Parts: sequence; C-alpha cells; structure tokens
Amino acid sequence: MDGRRTAFVLLLTLVSGCASLRPTPQLPVANSVALDQLVIYGDFELPEEHRILRQLNQMRGQIAGQLGLQVTQEPIHVYLFKTPKRYRAFLNSHFPGFPDRRAIFEQTDTRLAVYAHWGDRIAEDLRHEVAHGYIHAAVPSIPMWIDEGLAEYFEVAGPRPGMNRPHLEQLLTAMRNGSWQPNVARLERLREVQDMQQIEYAEAWAWAHLLLETSPERRALLQGYLADLSSGRPGEALSTRILRSEADPNGLLLAYLEKLAPALNSAAGNSE
Repeated sequence: MDGRRTAFVLLLTLVSGCASLRPTPQLPVANSVALDQLVIYGDFELPEEHRILRQLNQMRGQIAGQLGLQVTQEPIHVYLFKTPKRYRAFLNSHFPGFPDRRAIFEQTDTRLAVYAHWGDRIAEDLRHEVAHGYIHAAVPSIPMWIDEGLAEYFEVAGPRPGMNRPHLEQLLTAMRNGSWQPNVARLERLREVQDMQQIEYAEAWAWAHLLLETSPERRALLQGYLADLSSGRPGEALSTRILRSEADPNGLLLAYLEKLAPALNSAAGNSE
C-alpha cells in the first residue's frame, strides 16, 4: 500500500444542500464484461480475455481456498475510468472529502463496488480492491486491520504471491533502527482508516503472511476466525487467538521477518 491507493469501506450519508448546475459525473458503464462474480464496467472497450481481468476472476477460487471461505454469488461491481481526470471528478462528486487515491473499495448495505482509473499500476490496485470484494462477500463484517492485511497479501502476484517486498523492507528497516515493534493487540484496536499509517499496513500484511504461510495450524486459526465471523459468531478477537496460541507472538513475527529478508535480494518481487 502507498499514499496513492488504499481501500475504504465507505459509510454513505445523505447530504442536503443547494443543487449544483454543474453536470454530475457519471459511472463509466458504456462497456461491460461479466466474469462469474465480477461485473466490470468501463468508459472504454474491455476485452474479456485481457490478462488482468482473467487474473481477477481466478482470484475468486484462490482467496476462497486459502481463507477457507464459501464462494458466494454476490456481484462485485468494478468501475474503470479511462483517465484519472474522469475518475477524480466522479469521486469528488460522489465521495467529497475523501483523499486522492488510485482506487477504492465501497461496501454498502446493498452492494460491493470498486472504483479505479486505468493507470500504470492498475493490476496491483485491482487485485487489492477486488480481494476486499471477495472477502466481504463472504465475511461482511471483518476488523479493518486483518481486512487490509489480507488485501495487501493478495495484491501481490508473480513468482512469489503474497510477498509484498516494500512492506518487508519497511518493517525490517524500522525494526533494525528501533522505531517499530510488532503489537497485534494494538492493530486490533484500530477502527478508522485514518488511524492506519504505512507501518500499520505493513504490519497487518506481515501477520497475514505469517498466518497463511508458516504452518497448517496457523492457517487453520485464521480460517476458523473467518468462519466464525461469516456465521455471525465472532467470539474471540483474532489478536486474542494469536496471543493465546503463541508463546511469544511478537518475537515470532520479528524472527519471521528476518527469515524473509533474503527475498529483498531476489529478482522476484511484485509483478506490477
């Protein structure tokens, strides 16, 4: 995650006031492609066989399999603007006050939607936001920190899926200069997007990577937690489960990051 793209679960409010004479920017719906759960719209031609669209569709099974989630049929609407100007005009009109981001995810009571403009990092951006969509379709209410950590994990494709090299580099640097120590309980207390800084996104990714990549037991812990959320019985917080299952979870994460450090010297990194 960087300052140009993040995901938001938007809580929409009605705003009263004087009507503007300026035309309201419209959604880009001139063209559309349906791929199973995804309905992708654009104000430019969308080839159904584009590799990015195929990859987004394939993520459905990948995410469900790794997280132990049920595949749902709830549509995820993806709106692609051809230019940043059109995209920003729409966001400024419909979501005034939100910071400038390359892509956002929106969940309301009735729909799941992604908005983005077609730029140099569109594949990464869409993998992140569509991951939110697939997760929220199965788990409508999920704590922000692990929601973001999982999206940061699934946004990375290529030879080492899930290996978010910028996050790893940031955490190793902060750990070695003494400016950061992991604290999963503190992450659990974060409630607002503005409370999560770059280092919190990185730490959330690290916990997600640890749970998914190190042992069947840790993956099962995460899967069990998500299953409880999906069934409406959240029970213990994920941080509580981690703290109970590991003798020294924060020390475990630090050691794991050091183990991952050689990945920074590898030619394999983020694919886009």
